[in-house]
Amino acid sequence: MRLMFMKFRQLAFIPRLTATILAIGAGFSTFPATAADPAKPDPTPSKSANQTDTDLAEQAWKELLKSLRPPPPPASWRTNSPTRAELDDFNKRNGELAAQVADQARDFYTRFPGYPKADDARKKEMEMRRVAVQLGNVKQVAQLSELEDVRLNDRQGDPDERLSLRWRSIQRAAMKSGPEGSPAFFDKLQEGIIALSKEFPDRPEMFGLMMQMLQIRTQIADADQARAFIRAILESKAPEELKEMARMLAKRFDLQGKPMQIKFTAADGRVVDLDKMRGKVVLLDFWASWCPPCMAEVPHLKSTYEKFHPKGFEIIGINSDDEKEQMEHVLDVAKISWPQYFDGQGQTNKFAAEFGVITLPTMWLVDKQGTLRDLNARMNLEEKVEKLLSEQPALK
Repeated sequence: MRLMFMKFRQLAFIPRLTATILAIGAGFSTFPATAADPAKPDPTPSKSANQTDTDLAEQAWKELLKSLRPPPPPASWRTNSPTRAELDDFNKRNGELAAQVADQARDFYTRFPGYPKADDARKKEMEMRRVAVQLGNVKQVAQLSELEDVRLNDRQGDPDERLSLRWRSIQRAAMKSGPEGSPAFFDKLQEGIIALSKEFPDRPEMFGLMMQMLQIRTQIADADQARAFIRAILESKAPEELKEMARMLAKRFDLQGKPMQIKFTAADGRVVDLDKMRGKVVLLDFWASWCPPCMAEVPHLKSTYEKFHPKGFEIIGINSDDEKEQMEHVLDVAKISWPQYFDGQGQTNKFAAEFGVITLPTMWLVDKQGTLRDLNARMNLEEKVEKLLSEQPALK
């Protein structure tokens, strides 16, 4: 167990979604967003009397490769940064140039379907239409979708390309379902990842996607969707490490809405018993000194504590450092006064293992009745604390 957590320590905090979604199949050549005044690609040469079809195809292929070379940025930009308007203008023109190169690639494989580079030209057309769309050339959207659908339905095609195309279609569907980061967006993304894992059960890229989605689910308190994803992982060919992470995640959703039991002697000798803290709102903060997002939360935690502690708000720290001195240094420098659990077991400490905590920071809120109410307390913490403090304890 400890080995698993140490292996995935680099995944112990979740970056923004745009950084967590894997860019599978993004290895194609990119067209610069800021390029010099583009010239139209050279036209496909006409056939002379002494040229064979092979000679003509080879000449046309060289011309296509030449057109694929990105133009350099204006020399003046080396000393003077371009304005936003200049960048927008060049992006627009490069988007048009990319579409022209895509047309040239289509013309090549249409004229020379038997030439060995014909399939490469098809790929180049798709790449350039994709770049054109990325640069704002909306006229290319329909053609790009058509190309991707054709390639996707080609069961004899490159499996790497098919996986990349399927992932792109899943991302587009998620974006259409709701704003990036919204519950609808994540639900659609999860649905697509589950389907993709069944279509490509042995691809290691799928395990990376599933792991990233699993970590996202650890921060989103949607028990039904999380359980569905956990089942999908356990039924897949995912590595045992990932399945074990999924099993641990399942523990936290079994705890939600139920009384919490935590009792220990803090690092400073204080006895902490959550059962004796009824009538107070308690934040459980799972953290470590080596976790940058954990450290970034410290000022916010302190201000929230100072604001609401007189009204009945408490914090209990569950530390995941390997060395006690690492924790104590942070407590001393940041002047943190709330009690801390520490057992020297790092991420596999007693409460992390018992409660299925696999990412840091993790923050939970326990209400006045001792019930675990919120599995994602980082979001809008002050508002959530204030709301729970306003609730009246249930009559016994």
